Amino acid sequence: MATASEPVGIADPSLRGASIASLRIARRRRLLDRLATSGVAFGGIAIIASILGILAFLLVEVSPLLASPEVETLPPFTIEGPPPPALAVAEHRTHVATLALDGVVRIYGTEGRLEIERSLLEPGDAPLVRASAPSGDSNLVATSLDGKIRIVPVDFAVAFVDGVRRVVPEIKDVVTLVVDPAGGPLGASAARLADDRALAAAQLPDGSLVIVRRDVERSFLGGVGAETITRSVLGPLPVLDALVVDRAERTIFAGTRDGRLVSIDLGAGDSPEPRFVDAGGVAITALELLIGDRSILVGQADGRVSVWFPVSRGDGQEPSLERIRDVAPFPTPVRLIAPSSRNRSFLAQDESGRLGLYYATSGRELFERASPAPDAAGIAFSPRGDGAYFSDGERIEALAIDNPHPEVSLGSLFLPVWYEGYESPALVWQSSSGTDDFEPKLSLTPLLIGTLKGTFYSLILAIPLAVFGAMYTSQFMHPRFQRVVKPAVELMASLPSVVLGFLAGLWLAPRVESAFSGILLCAVSLPVCALVGGASFAALPARIRARLLPGAEVFWYAAVVAVGLGASLALSPLLEAWLFGGSFPQWLLETTGMQYDQRNAVVVGLAMGFAVIPIIFAISEDAFSNVPYHLTAGSLALGASRWQTVTRVVLPTASPGIFSAVMVGFGRAVGETMIVLMATGNTPITDWSPFNGFRTLSANVAVEIPEAPAGGTLYRTLFLAALLLFALTFLVNTLAEVVRQRLRERYSRL
Repeated sequence: MATASEPVGIADPSLRGASIASLRIARRRRLLDRLATSGVAFGGIAIIASILGILAFLLVEVSPLLASPEVETLPPFTIEGPPPPALAVAEHRTHVATLALDGVVRIYGTEGRLEIERSLLEPGDAPLVRASAPSGDSNLVATSLDGKIRIVPVDFAVAFVDGVRRVVPEIKDVVTLVVDPAGGPLGASAARLADDRALAAAQLPDGSLVIVRRDVERSFLGGVGAETITRSVLGPLPVLDALVVDRAERTIFAGTRDGRLVSIDLGAGDSPEPRFVDAGGVAITALELLIGDRSILVGQADGRVSVWFPVSRGDGQEPSLERIRDVAPFPTPVRLIAPSSRNRSFLAQDESGRLGLYYATSGRELFERASPAPDAAGIAFSPRGDGAYFSDGERIEALAIDNPHPEVSLGSLFLPVWYEGYESPALVWQSSSGTDDFEPKLSLTPLLIGTLKGTFYSLILAIPLAVFGAMYTSQFMHPRFQRVVKPAVELMASLPSVVLGFLAGLWLAPRVESAFSGILLCAVSLPVCALVGGASFAALPARIRARLLPGAEVFWYAAVVAVGLGASLALSPLLEAWLFGGSFPQWLLETTGMQYDQRNAVVVGLAMGFAVIPIIFAISEDAFSNVPYHLTAGSLALGASRWQTVTRVVLPTASPGIFSAVMVGFGRAVGETMIVLMATGNTPITDWSPFNGFRTLSANVAVEIPEAPAGGTLYRTLFLAALLLFALTFLVNTLAEVVRQRLRERYSRL
């Protein structure tokens, strides 16, 4: 009896064995088919999962950029004496120094323990009328009723005790400057102390502004030398309600009660002339300087806080203060402003107790809430920008602020922003500088424009050469030549990008500059040479052309075009001397105002076009070759010429594949890094001129990421650039697939 696995009805044992073997082969094939199908499916799913994983990783790294700050109210602690208007905070928020109107400096640990207490007043001294803390340092300033200003340096030194890091606060020697020798009361006042220099300024009752300088000359060995006191009197001025001095002691800024902003250049001689700028006719109630001491924060009685800085209009005049932007207005007059010492963010509070955190450059509101101390006498922003302290009666209220990326907003990333030192809003990428006062400028728009610019100039060269070259190779060239030409072109794709970039930057760029006039002549001479080559080949006797293989005329065309190219480049010096006065770059600058950079978009277009051509050629050639032969044969049988058949039958049918080839080339050009990194000036500018350089998203990531601190603003912005590159490629590929499918459906009926 036959088993289930044995064939039934076969008497010949050899046939039975062959049948069993064929069944085993069939089972093995089915198993291999299932394994192959599962492997392909697993590979596809793995690729999709990998792409989604990359996208998720990018989103995780980018998402904190635009996240809202996290603000936590910390437990308050009780202090002694009256509410202190002046507060100074240690860098790591370990201590808070206070100065109240009782003339006592007290330093507390942030847990509330009083560590140091020192009185500034001796018995019989006049009481204090004002206390303040200049932004940017930890000094405290006291103004007394007898016309004196005292500057109290507070130091939060770091020491290691038994291997444990500790902050040891210290109150250093007080510097006293006599502003009014007559001992009269002082109006608005400000002071600065830096090493051996000190400056104090205050308004007297008669409206005059007195400026007192103290300079100490030290000997070569470090000993204390002579002390020099100078006194200047300006004015009289309108009533001042706010007064600040920059840290370099070069400029004094003041706000008047009638709504004018005053600037005084202390380097302009012994009696500098005050400059007035109208601030809207509303009283200025608060005034502070941002980091760098160029931008001024102006709080007014109508609740507005505005940002001002000097602007040079380029007409030979000195820079003048201009109102750059307003932040969200408060409902009542602004009382307190506290700028950050780390960046251009600042805290502001009005009389109703509303507290806001803003970024001055972008005007972005980071948060706005009820202040923990509605009637605060003083406010201080911690040096690291991670906390704020408020004096409220007998307590110190505190906030912990987690806001690592205040400078980033959608507007600052993609729209023009008015930065310090610029005449108008601009799109700028500049991530680093030589000073701590520098503000990073992280606009991605110049990089997007540079990416599209490099892609455009490379594709206008690559698409015509690759597509028409593929069409000629597939439809007109003899198969013997095809077997050589197609692999040779595809072999070009194996050239490393770094080699192409190296050759383009060091070899091609100087030659393009020296022979640019000849390159312009090629735009006219090469089409003429092609026409002459075609006409001369057609004029050959029929018996000679009959001996040539179909497609051999390409070598004649190549020779004629090579002669035209060589002649154009040889004539370049004569043409440059005749048309451009001997120097095309100089003529371009004088005539159009455009600068010719040696490493420019033309060089990148030639180099990157050379890298993109093999990809577009290979895919386009396959698209032409895969057009069904019966369409070509039917067209020729109906009497159409070869050219008519190719342009009206083959080209439309192959258009989906050609479109895919162009999109693949587009993706290759968009993601190119090394060529644009080495063959351009790598300058992030928003200019479509072919004569200057640019910077792309991919090149920027390659250049900046090694130096970007992990988790920092620059680091995450570079990941955002990578995400934009990812999204751009995905969008283009998706659009290309939709168009390709529609073209395929349209021409599938042929």
